[in-house]
Amino acid sequence: MSQDGRDLAELRRFPKDAADFKSEQVRNQDSNRALHVSTKQAVGAFCERFDNLGTTKKKLIIAVLLWVLPLLAQSNAGELRLKVIDPVGLGVKTTVQIVSRANQYRNTLATSDQGNLDVQRLPYGIYQLEVKQPGFAGTIKAIEIRSSIPTEYAIQLKLPSVNESVTVTAADTLIDPDQAGAVSQIGSDDVQNRLGSVPGRSLQDLVNSQPGWLYEGNAVLHPRGSEYQTQFVVDGVPLTDNRSPSLGPEIEADDVQSMSIYTAGIPAEYGRKMGGVIEVNTLHDSQAGFHGQVAFSGGSFASAGAFAQGQYVWGKNTLGASTSGSMTDHYLNPVVPQNYSNTGTLGDFSVNYERDLTSKDRLRFIVRHELSRYDIPNEELQQAASQLQTADNIETMGIASYQHTFSSHAIADFRGMVRGNANDFNSNDNSTPIEVFQHNSFREGYFKGTATVDHGRNEWKFGVESDNTFLNEDFSYIITGGTPQTFAFLGNRPDLEQSAFVQDQIRLKTWTINAGLRWDHYQLLLNRQALDPRFSISRYFPSADLVVHFSYDRVFQTPSFENLLLSSSVAVESIDPTNFLRLPVEPSEGNYYEAGLTKVVAGKIKLDANYFRRLVANYADDSQITNTAISFPVAFRKSIIYGAEAKLDLPDWHRFSGFLSYSYTVGNVWLPVTGGLFLSPDATAAATQLTGHFPDSQDQRNTVRGRLRYQVKTRFWIAGGIQYDTGLPFDFDGDPATALAQYGQQVFNRLNFARGRIYPSFQVNASAGADIHKSDRMTMRFQIDGQNLNNIIDVIDFGGLFSGNAIGPSRSVALRLTTNF
Repeated sequence: MSQDGRDLAELRRFPKDAADFKSEQVRNQDSNRALHVSTKQAVGAFCERFDNLGTTKKKLIIAVLLWVLPLLAQSNAGELRLKVIDPVGLGVKTTVQIVSRANQYRNTLATSDQGNLDVQRLPYGIYQLEVKQPGFAGTIKAIEIRSSIPTEYAIQLKLPSVNESVTVTAADTLIDPDQAGAVSQIGSDDVQNRLGSVPGRSLQDLVNSQPGWLYEGNAVLHPRGSEYQTQFVVDGVPLTDNRSPSLGPEIEADDVQSMSIYTAGIPAEYGRKMGGVIEVNTLHDSQAGFHGQVAFSGGSFASAGAFAQGQYVWGKNTLGASTSGSMTDHYLNPVVPQNYSNTGTLGDFSVNYERDLTSKDRLRFIVRHELSRYDIPNEELQQAASQLQTADNIETMGIASYQHTFSSHAIADFRGMVRGNANDFNSNDNSTPIEVFQHNSFREGYFKGTATVDHGRNEWKFGVESDNTFLNEDFSYIITGGTPQTFAFLGNRPDLEQSAFVQDQIRLKTWTINAGLRWDHYQLLLNRQALDPRFSISRYFPSADLVVHFSYDRVFQTPSFENLLLSSSVAVESIDPTNFLRLPVEPSEGNYYEAGLTKVVAGKIKLDANYFRRLVANYADDSQITNTAISFPVAFRKSIIYGAEAKLDLPDWHRFSGFLSYSYTVGNVWLPVTGGLFLSPDATAAATQLTGHFPDSQDQRNTVRGRLRYQVKTRFWIAGGIQYDTGLPFDFDGDPATALAQYGQQVFNRLNFARGRIYPSFQVNASAGADIHKSDRMTMRFQIDGQNLNNIIDVIDFGGLFSGNAIGPSRSVALRLTTNF
């Protein structure tokens, strides 16, 4: 919930005798503890048995655990080591086109003088390899990438017969027969031809185009009704903090090569933030010599940006670097249509170096530095008072990884990451009704070791990880008007988390099974652990071009650490000593179910359809400190979220390509509150309302996304798209006339006070693009996008006075010029 007090206002609809609160709260805590019993008993039994073992057996177990350490940068990604040879076995220098329509992957790469080509980070699936070399017959081959262990493959070219016409048939790569769950893939074509974005959210916009995902204010992603439970796995390292523009610096979409997105059937390798997992690959395939990309963008809201990336490969070495910078007058979502005080400036820089020490050993280093500086949007009263509130975020990250291939059946990967992140929030003297100051930071050290063993029909993966984050919070405010009231807090504490997992992929003809088990340990303000099974199964029906699948995920989700020390401190009692409620925020635990199918229609269209159901105890949400933009985690007793999703993908048909997706989601949250800070009057509501339920703040029933592209000429295309949202729920305790006076007629007309929902919105977009220069060495592409062409007032969130309204961009135009060389 991005709006302050939206869920809490719902509580106030159910007055109840406060005398019942204590006993009900105790019963609820007992119920939550029961969720941990089986896990604690299992872990306790294991520890007791381990303690009773002899020294030799203990050392043997520890040695096995240390050796069995997960895999490559992506959980379900492999490597192709290709060699192209002539009829007598000599290497051929040529180009190879690699295509997987199911994975949205298309790339043309050159082999070395010896005919070798190494392609890393290929998502699992079927790939078509096409070689057209003068003097030889055209060749098309199909190959499966099904293991993180490198796949070695050779293509032998044939001489063309003088009197023979060579006919080749492309492999069907539109469906992956061994995919045991629904995974959304975003490839280089999608990234390259994406709609233009407001600076700071190009990566989030790509994710938001997928079914099951939606925005609340300030591009906060919500997968299937989850609040702040999204993790980005960037080049193999999970980032579990909030990566929305208001809290985390951007990774520019131009710097991304591919993404894999999970909302069910999530590998046991991933934990802690389980609403959705987004694997992001920023590393390019190695091609000898110097290659790169330069992009310039601009458009409405005084937006402008530049991006540059280059990579040089020599021998066994690869050195790459990228940099970007952008600015805009529409960085966050404003609270009123006038878009007051909303500028933003962003920049980032990264360097990566990779060396193949031997044919079996690879070493890689990545350094990334990112920053964003921006204003906090004002509403009418604040603008009239000349309020100016500013914020910034600065992050520096370093990643090191080492990979060793033991044999064609075993591989190990080790990686570590250190990063520092700092967030600042400042207010001028004219800020009203409150001057806020914040200087938070954290230092994180992360390690992960994995091993993969391929044995017949089984591919085993084992892994351990350790994540140690050292939190520092510095917060203060001054309530203006009348007698000033002040508050200050300073705190620090380590967040220590460890995990281990094992998973197995089993292929039995047309059946595929993924089974895994994950153990997590969380220690910040509470000390908790859990053992979670994961299971998914699929069946492929070749005659129908159909895959059906089912998955079950047991999840353990740690609370968001943003301002958790502040909201859990004794110091907050001084804000309102007579009326406050403070409860520890427990980790969320839940069960995710999904059943679905993937079907190829008419050989050209891929249909994905899924039904899901999520049952979560200690459902995570968020609230805000007294009329500020400073949020912190809270929790409710449970949530039940269910729905259905469908997507039609048309990769290429008679010059047409595109997609159409639909999502239906229903979410409800049950009282009472079980964790977090509640101040007057919310404390009274939280303490007195112990039963009942209300809509989840992401309960947007119907969502439609669509885009159709037509290739007019070889080097010119046009596209159009739609976006339809039925609107999120909201709560407003005041008189609607007050909202009209405060926010104006335009915003007021978008609010259905009788139903407590924002009215549906329908937006139209259009694009055109052209390759203005194309040669073997360089391609220059121009694209223009028009968004919200019908210029609807897109009220995303509404929460009342000073409490988190969010309005989407009005009609806008974006331009982008991209050069690849």
